[in-house]
Amino acid sequence: MAVKPRTKTLASRKSELADTMVQLKVLNQWERAEIDQVPFAEKLKSAGHYPLLPSQLEIFQINIGKLCNQTCAHCHVDAGPDKKRENMDRPTLERCLEIIAAVPTIHTVDITGGAPELNPNFRWFVEQVSKLGKKVIDRCNLTIIVSNPRFHDLPQFFAEHRITVVSSLPHFSKMRTDRQRGEGVFDDSIRALKMLNAVGYGQADSGLELNLVYNPTGAFLPGDQKALEAEFKRQLARRYGVVFNNLYCITNLPISRFLEYLLESGNYVSYMEALIDAFNPAAVPGLMCRNTISVSWDGYLYDCDFNQMLDLKVAVPRPKQHINEFDIEALAQRQIVINQHCYGCTAGAGSSCGGQIT
Repeated sequence: MAVKPRTKTLASRKSELADTMVQLKVLNQWERAEIDQVPFAEKLKSAGHYPLLPSQLEIFQINIGKLCNQTCAHCHVDAGPDKKRENMDRPTLERCLEIIAAVPTIHTVDITGGAPELNPNFRWFVEQVSKLGKKVIDRCNLTIIVSNPRFHDLPQFFAEHRITVVSSLPHFSKMRTDRQRGEGVFDDSIRALKMLNAVGYGQADSGLELNLVYNPTGAFLPGDQKALEAEFKRQLARRYGVVFNNLYCITNLPISRFLEYLLESGNYVSYMEALIDAFNPAAVPGLMCRNTISVSWDGYLYDCDFNQMLDLKVAVPRPKQHINEFDIEALAQRQIVINQHCYGCTAGAGSSCGGQIT
């Protein structure tokens, strides 16, 4: 069944929230007065973690493009089928390879999108990174595997190069998944998971890692990751015979289309209050921005994928904010750029691209 997108991108609808400055105004209460927001910097100071500084660079995360076959309701990237221009070109990917090869502390290359597989250079790039001996993560939306015959061999390609596959599945029920990701997504996701299982992904002792990502379908924080993982494993195995390795619980950050949802549903104030009240200083040392660099499709550098979507570039001299002027020493001495959306990563057990932190 073909996926039917639930919504359209902010950009295609010409929404004012397509402008990152508008999102930042909302987050910083320049135009709203309902919340007595404590600046995130003040929270860090009170916890003894300000300024927020990077640790050793270990993960090189690349947003290879915003083009996607889905248009999910909560997408923080505002990805969709109309984002054809926002695709990383071959020279930029070649520059990424140079850096990955030159920085010995980088052990993982995390490829995200959009649907990363829609980039015409995706397979070539994966092959080149694999030759360098680095761990490769592909953040696959699952439906891309069954969307077109030319992608049906992706599970075999992933297995050949020992790629770690990380895929979003908002719930083990069809209704809750399709509500967030679009009509037909759940059925296609189950088909794709079975195809991945068939080549060894998620199977015991195969060494082929398949991890699922859970993020809430509404304006609430995720539950306990360990308990949710156990329930997902029981339900998916019982209902569909699907197995996987780990479940990552990720908090929805109040940016892009999720911010739009919060504002339109009247949940923005209560959600921000929940994030602020749940601030956990113990999560700060493990924040993904400390050991990760995020690269946009056009080669600019960010502390994390969320900062990238708000166009908050790394705090280094302007020429060095682009991959063509990559300076590992300048990056090591920078302060991490923070804003109010950062409460999402420090709420409760904390949140990162690898799930809960504490």
